[in-house]
Amino acid sequence: MQQPKLLISLFWHMHQPDYRDSLTGEYVLPWTYLHAIKDYSDMAYHLEANPKARVSFNYVPVLLDQLEDYVAQFASGKIKDPLLAMLGKEDLDCASKEQCHQIIESCFKSHHEKMLAPFAEYQRLYNLYLTASQSSSNLNLEYFSAQYKADLLVWYHLAWIGESIKRSNRLVQFLMGKGSHFTLQNRRDLFNLIGEVIAGLIPRYKALQQKGQIEITSTPHHHPILPLLIDFQSARDAMPNVKLPKAVAYPGGKMRARDHLNDAKVSHKERFGTLPAGMWPSEGAVSRESLLLMAEEGVQWAASGEGVLANSLRKSNPGRALVSRHDYLYKPHIVNDKNHEIVCFFRDDRLSDKIGFEYSKLHTTDAVNDFVQNLEHIYHTYQRDENPVVSVILDGENAWEYYPYNGYYFLTELYQALANHPFIEMVTPSDIVKALKTPEKSPYKIRSEPLPEISAGSWVYGSFSTWIGSVDKNLGWDLLCDAKAAYDRVMKTGTLTSEEKKQCELQLSVCEGSDWFWWFGDYNNAMSVSSFDQLYRRNLTNLYQLLKLAVPDSLSTPISLGSSAANDENSGTMRRGQEH
Repeated sequence: MQQPKLLISLFWHMHQPDYRDSLTGEYVLPWTYLHAIKDYSDMAYHLEANPKARVSFNYVPVLLDQLEDYVAQFASGKIKDPLLAMLGKEDLDCASKEQCHQIIESCFKSHHEKMLAPFAEYQRLYNLYLTASQSSSNLNLEYFSAQYKADLLVWYHLAWIGESIKRSNRLVQFLMGKGSHFTLQNRRDLFNLIGEVIAGLIPRYKALQQKGQIEITSTPHHHPILPLLIDFQSARDAMPNVKLPKAVAYPGGKMRARDHLNDAKVSHKERFGTLPAGMWPSEGAVSRESLLLMAEEGVQWAASGEGVLANSLRKSNPGRALVSRHDYLYKPHIVNDKNHEIVCFFRDDRLSDKIGFEYSKLHTTDAVNDFVQNLEHIYHTYQRDENPVVSVILDGENAWEYYPYNGYYFLTELYQALANHPFIEMVTPSDIVKALKTPEKSPYKIRSEPLPEISAGSWVYGSFSTWIGSVDKNLGWDLLCDAKAAYDRVMKTGTLTSEEKKQCELQLSVCEGSDWFWWFGDYNNAMSVSSFDQLYRRNLTNLYQLLKLAVPDSLSTPISLGSSAANDENSGTMRRGQEH
């Protein structure tokens, strides 16, 4: 009898925090629309180009909120992203000093080896900037000509345009061929193309879903760490001696966790027509309480990291050594109580991190061969009358900046190799859940295992160390706890209108996102830390203002400074599943 096929579940996580100032609606950072025209567009293209490939995408609702906001901006002609607005600005000679600084300081932010150096005219602009910077200790950025700024704006956006668009769009090809002296019409044509690309994204993914080629999942709406909202003490599962914030607990955390889940369900149904069958908990952060809360809300499956599974197995079976990871990793696990049940998948950290951190340095064919050979080794080692399920889960946007051509050749060859392999089959998590529920109707033979205990943690090191435990991160939590306590007090007074309450609740949700705590710490680059530190304190400040309260003096002081000597692997935007 032939051994059942290996089932590979490729799962791409798409996420950006809310970069808007809630009081003005202006975007403080441009990363949402830049990733939209580069990564979200390219990732859809690769599935459209290979109909045999099947994968899953996780779209965080707050990212979708912003994509739709950009679509509305283009439709209204009122652009609230200053960098994007300057691309279409009529007269760059009239740019203010602040605008000049923003153009120069923003338009070289990318991985230079893959996104700047390959383009001779873009490199020339950078060289001119370096020469001017070295010749003056007090460089006046207003001295750069309007044409220099126009060319720089165009090249920055061309560099961020997805590879699939570069290869098919005549405007992009014309502009790249022209190279310099871009006119206002050139800039406006590129500006309009960006609007078209963003407007087409959600419909493209929805069409792929309707074809059954992809599964789209969700995440708690503003990407909070659910287990920490529910209970700070859960951090001690993986870090018994961790120092926690001064606040004993996040006020009303379980209700807030439920609100984020409900908001995500509403968002998903509005955009994609159905409720999400599964959810990627923010950062793969789980606890038994958070998983069962998700189950209560009708979520059928969730996923996390390999470290969480290993720690949970040790907690479930104290004193028993773990056997080979082949014996526990490549199958779904069940977490339940008397009333609810949820299926849990755990990612293969090694394979996921190979895509995220290693394959960008290899020749495409060598990288794809290595990935497939690893899967073949798992298949031949497994040797059971059941399908092994390999979950490869990682960031679906930040990795490609470090690949040649935005990962174009890697993803093309990877999907081709997997879709046409004789004993590997591409599936989605819901395929596996269906096989568990109705095995008699399924082509797969899936064996699940109960997981009596969950050791709370995330996909990063199996712990919450990236979000809590250091002086900076704990201070961030204490400031948020103070703001939540103030929010609760005001909500009880009845002094706000229903619309004002809605604004406050939305702003609180933004403050509860995980990204602010991710960036606090001296292992991150000082410039990136400063950007997110300022935005977090601005968000808390806005919350107090919406509550009609005085803003605490503590919010005028930076929480974290980062480090100029930080080991900034992949710009700090990604973390490995295991310490490296």
